[in-house]
Amino acid sequence: MQDPKSATALPDFVRDSIDLAQPCLGSRVIAVSDEFFAPAERMLQPDPPRFIDGKYDDHGKWMDGWETRRRRDGGEDWAILQLGRAGRIHGFEVDTRHFTGNYPPAISIQACHSTQAPDQQTAWAELLPIHPLGPDQQHYFSVESAQTWTHLRIRLHPDGGIARLRVYGELAIDWSKVDAAETIDLAALENGGRAIAWNDAHFGHPSNLIKPGKGVNMGDGWETRRRREPGHDWCLLALGHAGVIEEIEVDTAFFKGNYPAACSIQAACIEQPLREALITQSMFWPELLPRQALSADRVARFRDLKELGPVTHLRLNIHPDGGISRLRVYGRVAKC
Repeated sequence: MQDPKSATALPDFVRDSIDLAQPCLGSRVIAVSDEFFAPAERMLQPDPPRFIDGKYDDHGKWMDGWETRRRRDGGEDWAILQLGRAGRIHGFEVDTRHFTGNYPPAISIQACHSTQAPDQQTAWAELLPIHPLGPDQQHYFSVESAQTWTHLRIRLHPDGGIARLRVYGELAIDWSKVDAAETIDLAALENGGRAIAWNDAHFGHPSNLIKPGKGVNMGDGWETRRRREPGHDWCLLALGHAGVIEEIEVDTAFFKGNYPAACSIQAACIEQPLREALITQSMFWPELLPRQALSADRVARFRDLKELGPVTHLRLNIHPDGGISRLRVYGRVAKC
């Protein structure tokens, strides 16, 4: 189940960005000063952190995050994260949930842009100065930086554990190098697509729809609660670049007793989107894909689409509710 925190309660940089540190984008920890109690890679996991009462391993209490041993030398612990793709960073989430007497008193984060692994000669820029942390909570820090970064150095002052690290920003994609005749997935996360609004995400977040690869289980998709009132569920997606859509693929993998009965897709070209206006406007967008029946645990492909020209945003409607594993939006890059 996804974190129940309301999307409206999150900072704008969270709602308007993607997590650049996701392992599905290729992000990984490449160096660490210490990970005695829990490996640093664990802090990048996409699911919310868990606490399992009574679970221990050879090093002590099992913790769902990165945790270092207690320092006795006056130094600090650190981990170097290589982003799967270079990007511009708008903010961080540092999550200390379940770390109560073992959280770091403070954290700082530096960044660099490098084509190789950082070394002792690497010049680091400070994106987040030393900032205090509290126990068992999610901390949000905005960043003012227009530069593109490839690596981060997370510094714990002096030691301790964090459950999750999210690096919110946007991918740095040079669209001038994309062949206008090439067909690509315009909504794919790795191509800059993102979920920007939804009416319900009780069991699975809509951002899962555009992740790379096939879904791994029923939790790796967008799933809404059981609807007990008239209407249907929906989510809004921003394409990585405006384009002409030629084919839609809807995959209900793993959704067998809870797949939507049908789906439909609306689309529009929005040059300067405002989220609050988009949600209302999207109800009146023209149909790209009229209502189509779906089946359990199966890929449905639709090529008979309405000719709308270049679009930038989609509204995926599911009738009345349920879950979808992946959505692929194949088309050609074009200007509105």
